[in-house]
Amino acid sequence: MRKDLDYGLLHAMNAFVHVLDGGSFTAAAEHMGVTKAQVSRLVTLLENRLQTKLLYRTTRRLAPTGVGERYAAQCKAILDMVARAEGEASGAGQSAGRLRVMSMTAFGNRYVAPLVAAYCTDNPRVTIEYSSSQNPPDLLAEGIDVSVYLAQYLPDSALVALKLGQMVSVLCAAPDYLARRGVPQHPHDLSRHTCLRLVNSSVTSYWELDDGAEHVKLDPEGPLVGNAAEVVLDSALRGLGIAMLPLYSVVDDLRRGTLVQVLPAWRSPEIGIFALLPSGRFVDAKTRAWIDLLKQELPRAVARDMAFFD
Repeated sequence: MRKDLDYGLLHAMNAFVHVLDGGSFTAAAEHMGVTKAQVSRLVTLLENRLQTKLLYRTTRRLAPTGVGERYAAQCKAILDMVARAEGEASGAGQSAGRLRVMSMTAFGNRYVAPLVAAYCTDNPRVTIEYSSSQNPPDLLAEGIDVSVYLAQYLPDSALVALKLGQMVSVLCAAPDYLARRGVPQHPHDLSRHTCLRLVNSSVTSYWELDDGAEHVKLDPEGPLVGNAAEVVLDSALRGLGIAMLPLYSVVDDLRRGTLVQVLPAWRSPEIGIFALLPSGRFVDAKTRAWIDLLKQELPRAVARDMAFFD
């Protein structure tokens, strides 16, 4: 006897997986391009077919049952196998479709955005959607395929992280500020200076500095706390105070002399550069092509700026 969903089982499994990944019926519906009611009905039909409860539903949250969690893992494996089979059969070794990528703003402007044109040239059947954000990416809820993200420490998550390199932050100030206030000789001298802080999800609110022999942790004070490097950089250039900023955001000004490195023997801990992808998903040709381009070009561009220290 035929069961319900015999002709739509994969569709229902896909809906169920997207509900768990996105955390809501609404997120799943947006990702799939259907209505919330359709997603809810698919999950209900799936539960009826299996004669078991897959989700705990409340007005505030959704959570898988024990059976639902195990079933979701098997669904993902099955859906990946289907995607691989279709890719091989349809010649999907060729990149096509829509690719949604994201990067942190200032870093992306310098290193990632210049790669977009090269990618589009090499993959003419792909439409790339590029966005920037300072916040930790919610790839599943936002439908992002790859995010380039910087962090000293990555939180535990269901994302796949591919390390592309590392960056450091440096202390710097405008020459006129240092002429007025003097040049610090040790990190502890910063307590007598005006400090401009960059604080976002990838850097801490305190300053850590290391010269290879001594490690210092400071809680600087000053009139500005910004979550974007551009804001803090602008104030530093105007002589407001001393800033600690990622090298990529200040290296041009350091080379021009509009900024001067402060305590040049001291650097921040390394900040990792990562490509983040949703885990447990088949990586299709268009995504693989973007990752390959990042792995090939981004470390070279970063190394050119890091050569400032040579």
